[in-house]
This record gives sequence, structure tokens and C-alpha cells, in this order.
Amino acid sequence: MSAAIAAMITAVFGVLGTLFAPVITSRAARRQRSADLRAEEERRFLDDRRASYIAMNRATGHFHTLLKDALHRVRDGVYTEEDRTALEEARRDYRDRYAEAQMIVPGTVLAASRALNAVLAGVDAALKRVDRGVPRDGETAERLLVDVRAADPRLAVLHRVMRESLGIRD
Repeated sequence: MSAAIAAMITAVFGVLGTLFAPVITSRAARRQRSADLRAEEERRFLDDRRASYIAMNRATGHFHTLLKDALHRVRDGVYTEEDRTALEEARRDYRDRYAEAQMIVPGTVLAASRALNAVLAGVDAALKRVDRGVPRDGETAERLLVDVRAADPRLAVLHRVMRESLGIRD
């Protein structure tokens, strides 16, 4: 191969390199932007899920506590209209957080939440019957206090699966 041919091949590769450099750079930049957008979307989704878990955890704990307090007050004969209103507000907040969570949380968290919800909703409905003076057979404040204890292990499971969903391992 002569020096002229070698120079011509070198020049062609140099020109092609010059022509394709912006294309290659542009593709690499697009890939990087796409990766950055995916990472940002995943971070936002994780932040939204964490915020949902925090709200659901707060509302669940508040409703659970007020439900137990209401049962004690009914048992002791000191349940007031103010207590009823506070419990109903806590129940509505819990229901709203539960509904919001259903849209973004994984199935494991929903399953744990449903198990807890079954206990809390059942005890709440029974409490309302007892409070109105129309309990079903065996429904008393004392019995419902025993029943509401079934929420404790389910609440612990809910906390565990929410933490695992966020990547926190104990």
C-alpha cells in the first residue's frame, strides 16, 4: 500500500469520525437523559409510596387507639358525643388513607392492610351497635376489647411489609 492510499484511508476515517462524533455523542446524551428520567421517576414513586405508608400508618394507629379508647369508655359508661365524633373522624381519615394507598402500594401491603381493616371495621361496626343499644348476641364492650386485640399482630405485619416494600430489612 502506497503512502498516498494510506493517507487517503486515514483522511476518510478522520472525516467519518468527525461526521459521526456528534451523532454518537447525541445518542449517548439521550440515553443518559432517559436513564436519569427513569431514576427520577423511580425516586418519585418511592417517595409517594413512603408518604402513603406514613399517612396510612398514622391514620391506622390513630383509629386503632381511638377505637380501643371508645370501647373502654362504653364499658365504663362514660362514652360521649365528643368521643363518637372523634372516632368517626379518625375512621374517615383511616378510610381515606386506605383508599389512597390502594392505588400505589404493592399487593403484599394491600393484603396486610385488608387483614387489619377486617378487624378494625368489624369492631367499629359492633361498637356502633353496642352504643345504639342493639348489639348482636355476645356483643359487649368487654368482648370487643378482646376482639380488637386481634388487630395488634396484624398491625405489626402491616408495619413489617411496608418497611420491606421500602427496602428496609430488619
